[in-house]
Amino acid sequence: MVCIYCGGKTQVTNSRHQKQLNQVWRRRKCLQCQAMFSTHEMAAYDAAWRVQTANSALVPFNRYKLLISLYKSLEHRPTALEDATALTDTIIGMLLKSARNGLIEARIITTAAAEVLQRFDTAAAVHYQAFHQDRIKNKE
Repeated sequence: MVCIYCGGKTQVTNSRHQKQLNQVWRRRKCLQCQAMFSTHEMAAYDAAWRVQTANSALVPFNRYKLLISLYKSLEHRPTALEDATALTDTIIGMLLKSARNGLIEARIITTAAAEVLQRFDTAAAVHYQAFHQDRIKNKE
C-alpha cells in the first residue's frame, strides 16, 4: 500500500483481526516520510457474493443498498447513520454463514435485517418489515 500523505511505500507495524466486523485493522508506517496511519481492510462482498432475487435473477450484493434500507428505518434516531452502519456490519457477519458458493437469497438478507432490527429498535423493525413484508421469511 502507498502512503496517504506522500505516496511512498508503507510497512505494516501492527495488525489485528476484528472478528465481529470481519475485517483487519492495520497500523502502517511510511518508509519515505515516516508518517503513521491506520487502515481497515474488509472483503469486497459486492464482487464475491451474488443475491438471488424472488424472480431468480442474480445481482451483485450491494452493502450500501442494505445500509440505506436500514438507515431509512432508523431515521427517527439521532444516531441513525452510525446505528445503520454498525447494524449493516452485524448483518453481513451473520450472512457469512449463509453464503453458499457466493450465493445468498434476498429473503435471507431481509430476514436477517428484520431480526437484528427487532433486537435493536422495535419501531425501526416495524418500519422495515412494512416495506419488506413480501421478502421476509415466515417462521413456521
